[in-house]
Amino acid sequence: MRKPIVFAAILFAAIAFPFVAPGAEYAIDVVFLILLYGTMSAGWNIVGGFAGQVSFGHAAFLGIGAYTTGILAQHSVPLPVAFLVSGSLAAIFSLLIGIPCFRLTGPYFSIATIGIGEATRLIALNWNGLTGGASGITLSVTLPIVTQYFLALGLCAVVVLATIWIQRSRFGFALAAVRADPDAAETLGVNTTIAKTQALFVSAFILGCAGSIYALHYLFISPDSVFGFSTAIALVIMPIIGGLGTVTGPLIGAVIYTAIREQLEANFQNLDLLAFGLLLMAIVLYEPKGVLGAYQRFANRKKRVASTPAAAPR
Repeated sequence: MRKPIVFAAILFAAIAFPFVAPGAEYAIDVVFLILLYGTMSAGWNIVGGFAGQVSFGHAAFLGIGAYTTGILAQHSVPLPVAFLVSGSLAAIFSLLIGIPCFRLTGPYFSIATIGIGEATRLIALNWNGLTGGASGITLSVTLPIVTQYFLALGLCAVVVLATIWIQRSRFGFALAAVRADPDAAETLGVNTTIAKTQALFVSAFILGCAGSIYALHYLFISPDSVFGFSTAIALVIMPIIGGLGTVTGPLIGAVIYTAIREQLEANFQNLDLLAFGLLLMAIVLYEPKGVLGAYQRFANRKKRVASTPAAAPR
């Protein structure tokens, strides 16, 4: 009962925020980025957290969604149509790569996804007639920041509800079994390849839709901006910071990532990969379960101290 109330309160506060601070465009822009990155992080978490398949190629889905919206906008296609087509094309692409890649396991799968991400970047870089090559695509469609904000908020809310449903559904239990032990999951009747492919399909659709909003916000898309390795690393870092395989962990990770990124861009440009690489190493070494894991450990320790009977006075 408590969690739905908290979710509703946060959603109400997010809806009210632009009206409470109508002139604070920078603050609205920062919260917009948190919502967008939170959506991207939650989308990656379906594969990397729930199914335990660490992918470094999810920037490909984000880029496909961004480029699809950019190309369709140039041809005056309505934005709602471009939004759905962007997510759908990213999801279809996931089927093309998921079936062969999921024959690989562990680090071999992760290495293969790095290759896929780089391959899509090179295709976008060299397909001048469609993508504009290195020059990229500039969008002429401009949306007010408040409109962009509510688009990101709506998508983020839908994705959070979807991840809650997945976590509690039979599909979610199948993914949990795959993450724990794929061989044991197979003996229990779970088709691990189908389960992982379905997770990738949903994840890619979410990233494709997020890429559409990304394009509408920045109004410029280039191969390095959406397919770059820094983007792929960001998608991995955020859920790990917050807590893999949880609903709120990716959102917490998005808040921390956005705060650090804003400071780096303001004071230490071109050091983002170094900073986030060091942060990732620290988390993996000292707190693999992320912020939520650290909080849970602290809460459990506090309960043990509270439940320990005090020593009798002498």
